[in-house]
Amino acid sequence: MGRELYEKYRSRVEPFYQRAREALGFDLQELIFGGPEEKLRLTEFAQPAILLDSAIKFELLGRRPDYAAGHSLGEYSALVCAGVLSLEDGLRLVHLRGKLMQEAAPAGAGGMLAIVKLDYEKVREICAQTGAEIANYNSPEQIVISGRREALHKAKELAEAARGKGIELAVSAPFHSSLMKPAEERLKPEIERVKFAAPKFPVISTVSGEPETDPDRIKELLTRQITAQVRWTEYIMKLKSLGVRRFIEVGPGDVLTKLLKRIDRELEALSFAEVMP
Repeated sequence: MGRELYEKYRSRVEPFYQRAREALGFDLQELIFGGPEEKLRLTEFAQPAILLDSAIKFELLGRRPDYAAGHSLGEYSALVCAGVLSLEDGLRLVHLRGKLMQEAAPAGAGGMLAIVKLDYEKVREICAQTGAEIANYNSPEQIVISGRREALHKAKELAEAARGKGIELAVSAPFHSSLMKPAEERLKPEIERVKFAAPKFPVISTVSGEPETDPDRIKELLTRQITAQVRWTEYIMKLKSLGVRRFIEVGPGDVLTKLLKRIDRELEALSFAEVMP
């Protein structure tokens, strides 16, 4: 992740890795480029790595959007790109966020399950029967639920009995569920200590689902973000109602680009690689 851009735009990219090194106290660049992959996949390292990659790509893109939105961790990336958080503060917060999220639910105790081919109401019904919780409303065709392993196993059985499909996600904890409350409570004072600036462009809040511009309100909403549902479909439709028709995904991969095409085919969805190959 990011090696090709580093080699192609080294003079512009190197300062980002240097700032990350100083902010975190370890060499994130070495971990991203050299692994080991098992360590990089740990939430406490994956989160700052993804944020850093997103910030670099936003810089290289060189465009100022009308709005920004981020999926879960991506909200932090959006806030860094909008100038609400400094890169250093963003990296430190998500490094801690990842660590606290993992500590809130020991590895193997919980996880996440993507349910496809069932509507929102049916998934809500399955959650009510199993104790799982809706975490992400990614598209009309894909809803992700979160919870303890036994709840997810039962939910998968019920989804398949209803002619849907349950796909276990390769994540280490039940993110965006009430099981993350201990992490949220421990992260809150750290967020409150950080300086938030007025954004250069509005950022959609995961909690309110609205474009936010007031630094104090953004900070308050962010303290509740870990347990809040990611209502991605709603955010996209909100942006459409505001006149947005073109979306560019800045970050590793093109998952959100593909999701957006499933949400509304009238909208133009482009990945970073398509805009800046």
